[in-house]
Amino acid sequence: MNEHMKIISWNVNGIRAIVKKDFFDAIKKIDPDILCLQETKAQPDEVKEALSPMEVYNIDYNSADKKGYSGIAILSKQKTIQLTMDMGVPEHDSEGRILCAEFLDFYLVNVYVPNSGQQLERLEYRKQWDADFLRYLKDLEQKKPVIACGDFNVAHRPIDLKNDKSNYNKTAGYTQIEIDGMDHFIDSGFVDTFRHLHPNEVAYTYWSYRFKARERNTGWRIDYFLISRSLIDKVKSTTIFSEVLGSDHCPIGLEIDL
Repeated sequence: MNEHMKIISWNVNGIRAIVKKDFFDAIKKIDPDILCLQETKAQPDEVKEALSPMEVYNIDYNSADKKGYSGIAILSKQKTIQLTMDMGVPEHDSEGRILCAEFLDFYLVNVYVPNSGQQLERLEYRKQWDADFLRYLKDLEQKKPVIACGDFNVAHRPIDLKNDKSNYNKTAGYTQIEIDGMDHFIDSGFVDTFRHLHPNEVAYTYWSYRFKARERNTGWRIDYFLISRSLIDKVKSTTIFSEVLGSDHCPIGLEIDL
């Protein structure tokens, strides 16, 4: 099956807030076949209602037990073979962070990786989460190639954030533990598509709402498409839509022939 697919991933930082902005116009313009959203911060009925104008898509979601927190959704123009929530590890599975859609030739995993916290209070938990999530992806990969996308909450290399030295080992998203976590994904055969195709390009996907960070482009690249190595030759392009506003993250895109 040779099918050209455009997949978009976007941490929307609250689905009910973003649909009041230019969200629908932005998505219409990009026109993805599959749209993966993170941080919906809403329960299933609220997500359904917020996205009700998007009639061309099948919409599936995984919400956190805690209201107004975390949560993800996958919108797809074609029906999925099967959908699974979470990774099957009880200590991780109440926060609505993983949704896996099975298609004919691949698994698509939409993920919102836990933030290590302002005081790094969840850093040890995050270390365990990364290890368990990698195991989960490798188990899937034994059956079909995997495309994992979403907010991974880590800048992998100094090029991936504006102020690397002042943030190193002090700020969530740029500690050695989190960097090691991303190293393990890459060393296990997953390819960071953006960095693979744009080895030296400085580009960010997240800017704090504080200190005019977006105006000054003081950003972080923490949103990724990680794909099985067997798919890398099928990738046509990978895009960071930094001009699209509405959230503190921008959408990222992958075009692939499957």
